[in-house]
Amino acid sequence: MSNEAVVHVIDDDEAIRESLAFLLESADIEVKTYESANLFLENLSHGMHGCVVTDIRMPGVSGLDLLRQLRTMGVPLPVIVITGHADVPLAVEAMKSGAVDFIEKPFDDEAFLSTIRSALRQHEKDARREAERSEIHTRLAALSGRERQVLEGLVAGYPNKTIAFDLGISARTVEIYRANVMTKMQATSLSDLVRMALVAGVLGPDNEPTHI
Repeated sequence: MSNEAVVHVIDDDEAIRESLAFLLESADIEVKTYESANLFLENLSHGMHGCVVTDIRMPGVSGLDLLRQLRTMGVPLPVIVITGHADVPLAVEAMKSGAVDFIEKPFDDEAFLSTIRSALRQHEKDARREAERSEIHTRLAALSGRERQVLEGLVAGYPNKTIAFDLGISARTVEIYRANVMTKMQATSLSDLVRMALVAGVLGPDNEPTHI
């Protein structure tokens, strides 16, 4: 797990905040606590790593409201909601709104830590995937218009001759563009290029180019 990963605990009950902070710190997990969703939002910054643990019922902005705001803002932090037995329907609604899990009070310490570690691992995995996607898009932006057309043909599985016919150029010219594409995309093989296309969304659900 990344050393930058932080568990952001949001609860208006000070005793619960302190209890969860102690539990997480005892497990060598960095934690920050907030007495309200508004306070957390005030301290929210781009590039935060970790996850959010929030009570579902709080004065003002509830845990469910917070979850919806974070999703609207495009904040990728996993959100885990804490709920009492009577609030399970709310927790289910939170899951439908994007929460990764909910924990019903009273909860077992080890089960809680297991849920937290799972959320942190998932966030780290998602962050790596997003970083890779961003890098691939940077490489795509460096391609010329013709190179992009050749790329689309390659990832769609068309042979050089077909690409050449479709573009009205020679097969030899396609080979030159193909070499340029492989170099600029830093692809080691055609399969590597196809993988990048899938990661970046160049290929649609039917393996047809989406015309980047």
